[in-house]
Amino acid sequence: MKTPLTSNQWRGFFAAWGGWALDGMDSYIFALVLVPAMKDLLPRSGLKNDLASVGFYGGLLFALFLVGWGCAFLWGPIADKFGRVRTLMLTILWYSIFTFLCCFSSSIWQLAAFRFLAGIGIGGEWAMGGTFVAEEWPEDRRKNAAGWMHTGYYVGFFLAALANYVVGARYGWRAMFAIGGLPALLVGFIRYGVTDSARWKERARELEAWSVSKPLQLLFSAQYRKRTLLNSFYVLVSIIGLWAGSVYVPAAVTEIAGREKIAALPVTTLISLATMLLSVATILGCLLLPGIAERFGRRATLGMYFALMLLSIASGFGYAFYLRHDALQAFFVCLFFLGLGGANFAMYTLWLPEQYPTECRGSAFAFATSVGRFLGAGFTFLVGAGVAHFHTIGTPVALTSIAFVFGLLALPSGHETKGQTLPA
Repeated sequence: MKTPLTSNQWRGFFAAWGGWALDGMDSYIFALVLVPAMKDLLPRSGLKNDLASVGFYGGLLFALFLVGWGCAFLWGPIADKFGRVRTLMLTILWYSIFTFLCCFSSSIWQLAAFRFLAGIGIGGEWAMGGTFVAEEWPEDRRKNAAGWMHTGYYVGFFLAALANYVVGARYGWRAMFAIGGLPALLVGFIRYGVTDSARWKERARELEAWSVSKPLQLLFSAQYRKRTLLNSFYVLVSIIGLWAGSVYVPAAVTEIAGREKIAALPVTTLISLATMLLSVATILGCLLLPGIAERFGRRATLGMYFALMLLSIASGFGYAFYLRHDALQAFFVCLFFLGLGGANFAMYTLWLPEQYPTECRGSAFAFATSVGRFLGAGFTFLVGAGVAHFHTIGTPVALTSIAFVFGLLALPSGHETKGQTLPA
């Protein structure tokens, strides 16, 4: 029989899950409104309004968003020193405010600044929520909780698609960013309903006496240096592939629908349906992941998801996208498998907390899931530049699948934690 959960464990889980869901919604809003926002703001900024410009400046804004997310590693030492719950509230409030401010952008450069700042908060929420759930939930439930929590991000994708269908199609891209301010309301629930994990509170007095930089120094000690670097590399691989593969889905659907002259459904509806399919498939992948990881181990499971991403991105954007007939149907089939493989991010929610002790767990989670985004930003910018150069979305995005080859080669060197309990 499973260990019963306390009220704080349930409330804390739903706070972390809800924050991650709204985080996903906020981060995907821009992908959904990329084309209309660019077409509105490019002329206002004195720039050309054509496919090449939309691809180039869209890639630039995605890259700046990832740079902001990369800065989110700073939340980790704050959480280790001052607690998971307080830091979780700050990250949610942060990304809500700056996503909301995007709706007032009068130029592409203002939008870029707000997206950069929003990325700092969005990146921090995952690390704070994942660390809290890992520490607070009992050992016999912790692994499933990691998979369940990560479904939140893709429920957020679904919510963004639903909002785009109901609000974006009628009121435009600015209204979508206004909706992005709603997560701030969750902070009140967390403030009055959730307390920090028992593991952190047992060490609170000791950790509050530490310098903010000490947990980061511990990550690069002889004991943890190799796994810290490898974990950061694995996340980088996921970022390069999934980020390009998912955020360019709306633009890809738009281009295919225009090329095939599909008039049965509005483009906005097709984009929303594609996003919902991607979300449902990824949620399914998240739910399946803990059981697979317990059976085959963490490295082998991540390898399965990496292989699925490699094949689905290459076939979806490199083959289905260019079909002369029925390209949209074939692309949607590939999207389902892209969604399943996209659940590879849930592995980090399960695996990273298992590799580090309480005194640096938050920093390790935040560092590994954030720092790779600096390099990921460069690759994302290259994809945007590739779209501008080739005048097509398919080939540049398909090439990002190569990253998973390097990820598969590096996985045997990772630190396996199957059958181990969470370190004290």
